[in-house]
Amino acid sequence: MDYLEEFPVLVIDDELHSDTAEGRASREIVKELKKDNFPVIEALTARDGVHAFLSHPHASCIVIDWELTPEAADGMLTAQDVITLIRERNPNVPIFLNTEKLAISAIPLSVISRIDGYIWKLEDTPGFIAGHIKRAAKNYLADVLPPFFQGLMDYVDEYRYSWHTPGHMGGVAFLKSAAGRIFYNFFGENALRADLSASVPELGSLLEHSGVVGEAERKAAEVFGADRTYFVTGGTSAANKIVWLSTVTSGDVVLVDRNCHKSVMHAIIMTGAVPVYLIPARNEYGIIGPIRSREFRPEVIGEKVRDCPLVEDPAAQTVRMAVITNSTYDGICYSAERIEEHLRGVTPYIHFDEAWFGYAGFHPLYAGRFGMHATDEVGPTVFATQSTHKVLAAFSQGSMLHVRQGRGPVDHPRFNEAFMMLTSTSPQYTIIASLDVATRMMAGHSGKFLIEEAIEEAIVFRKKMVTVAEEIRAGPFPGEDYWWFAVWQPDCIMDAEAEKPLGEADDLLLRDHAGCWLLNPHDTWHGFDGIEEGYAMLDPIKVTILTPGIGPGGSMEERGIPAAVVTKYLRESGIVVEKTGYYSFLILFTLGITRGKSGTLLAELFRFKALYDGNSPLEEVFPDLVRKHPARYAGRGLADLCREMHGYLRDGSITDVVRKVYATLPEPAMTPAEAYRRLVRGEVTPVPASELEGRTVAVMVVPYPPGIPVIMPGERCGPASRAIVDYLVSSQEFDTLFPGFENEMHGVDVVTRDRRRVYYVYCVEE
Repeated sequence: MDYLEEFPVLVIDDELHSDTAEGRASREIVKELKKDNFPVIEALTARDGVHAFLSHPHASCIVIDWELTPEAADGMLTAQDVITLIRERNPNVPIFLNTEKLAISAIPLSVISRIDGYIWKLEDTPGFIAGHIKRAAKNYLADVLPPFFQGLMDYVDEYRYSWHTPGHMGGVAFLKSAAGRIFYNFFGENALRADLSASVPELGSLLEHSGVVGEAERKAAEVFGADRTYFVTGGTSAANKIVWLSTVTSGDVVLVDRNCHKSVMHAIIMTGAVPVYLIPARNEYGIIGPIRSREFRPEVIGEKVRDCPLVEDPAAQTVRMAVITNSTYDGICYSAERIEEHLRGVTPYIHFDEAWFGYAGFHPLYAGRFGMHATDEVGPTVFATQSTHKVLAAFSQGSMLHVRQGRGPVDHPRFNEAFMMLTSTSPQYTIIASLDVATRMMAGHSGKFLIEEAIEEAIVFRKKMVTVAEEIRAGPFPGEDYWWFAVWQPDCIMDAEAEKPLGEADDLLLRDHAGCWLLNPHDTWHGFDGIEEGYAMLDPIKVTILTPGIGPGGSMEERGIPAAVVTKYLRESGIVVEKTGYYSFLILFTLGITRGKSGTLLAELFRFKALYDGNSPLEEVFPDLVRKHPARYAGRGLADLCREMHGYLRDGSITDVVRKVYATLPEPAMTPAEAYRRLVRGEVTPVPASELEGRTVAVMVVPYPPGIPVIMPGERCGPASRAIVDYLVSSQEFDTLFPGFENEMHGVDVVTRDRRRVYYVYCVEE
């Protein structure tokens, strides 16, 4: 129980430092607590108490003086207000009220029902009161740990000799070499002793979902609103494949979001399914939009199936599975309820790939927009795969697979065959423990408030960016040419009174009402046409920052600052963004965000603006870049680089190119599985990107930006999709012209010849 000493007792008492009988008694109680190494945090006002609790949510017990004096500077907060706030965020932490016995009758029932007891500090001894507090704290903390993590800690604490894998045997093997000892010291003894094997029966089996592992999974299902939950230690890539291998077989027709993660394409290859694609919208910035609602209409799907040359008998075929990425990488989330309604009679299974959306079930802002939403309707069986490690608090590769049973059968023993096929027989126990802890963190009221804090921080940042833009525009020299970064978000918000600019909208309205973030069909800010009312919503915690360069409707402006230059600067300043487009970049406000982080980002954006406006030498801004490519960048300034890069993208009409690339899908010539079979057999040849027209590719080619595949395995690049060739050729030319800013292009082999980069793509031999 040594770890209990890390959880403080919070005492909120305005007489703690007073030379009164009450003050002396309070100090004696604190002294008794500290004797047993219980840390104590002291707060002298209600406001201090609130701040102390918010900054120390791991407090093990809270003692509040009922007679706290309200102060105007604190907003006249009372002890009752403090108790209400604490209970909203933590319904279980013990709260003791310090008062007089005669005063109990005056305490409201709403307070009495929320506390755990009373303290009579002038009647009982300090030692007795301190013991009472410590017992309550220990009882509370004894129930804090979730089942698997508790079992893992107990096992590690027993210091047993292990005669099983892993071979380092609790880290001992690492101590036998210099490199190993450094490794041991870096990670620490507990991390290595907790690295166990499946040979430990006390911890159950992940493959059999037994023991404390099974208990942890059952608790996760309860917390996340699923009928059944599986812990996956291979990331959502593995979770996606488990869903497909348990449900889809060779020749099955599947509806596939063209914006799918490549693990879904791998699953299509592994199962031999026939994909029919759902096409997402996109705007002039290359931002990935939603699949339009009409794409889910049964008659549209039926037409897609009939038009697919790979479907042998369209009249007899049914759709086995539909997969939708929710939310998109850029933060667009769907009405899951509406999609399920559209697909009710089309397919027995829906798979929501929610790798970036695992928190949606914990805040009312996202009601009805995630796979495990509550419903009384019997529709398709829904799978939701979530990267717990991406947006909640878990170790990398820690993911969850949730199931909501509908009319599509899911037989656990048969489903588990697919689970075992993609799960190691030696799973990493610390990943499992982190999933267990993530579940406990989101349980009850705490999940809502953890997500709420992230939403609030994102809203503060969004509004600050708007305010800064207005201040720059207003002076000190109004009318002069100015620029600042914009945020991709609604311009105006409708509240109860009237329409207001987002920067002036009420924070609580923005936090709690989905209507503030809907992509309405009449709005121009989002750049997507054909969007149905109430169907798609921008997730406020995914913030896309726009750089100058693209005007209304996608026209290229005279001045532009490519986002790659900005994010390279930010990266070298210690700020790593999530995704970079041509004139946009994405940042995430998740549980780990702090005001310091967003404040630092804002400061660095200001500094970039100053460096750009002053055309600072690249030797100062990007010294490593100039050292590596002196002939290309020496003697140039930051504004010069942006001008050259923007000029290239403008002359090539990059916004038009991106639109054309996705306007027409390539012709399906064979299934992805057949293309992969040819790849494995070596029946392929690398083809330069400039010669792709007329060839059938054997791999998926995915450019970042915008993160949507331009061509899938088994597709032929014909005259109608010539734009794909033009796009890849333009990208390789950009790489040559601007070394150090090369495109990220998955699925191509890059060869440098005569200082020029050439993209090669594996194509099926003819």
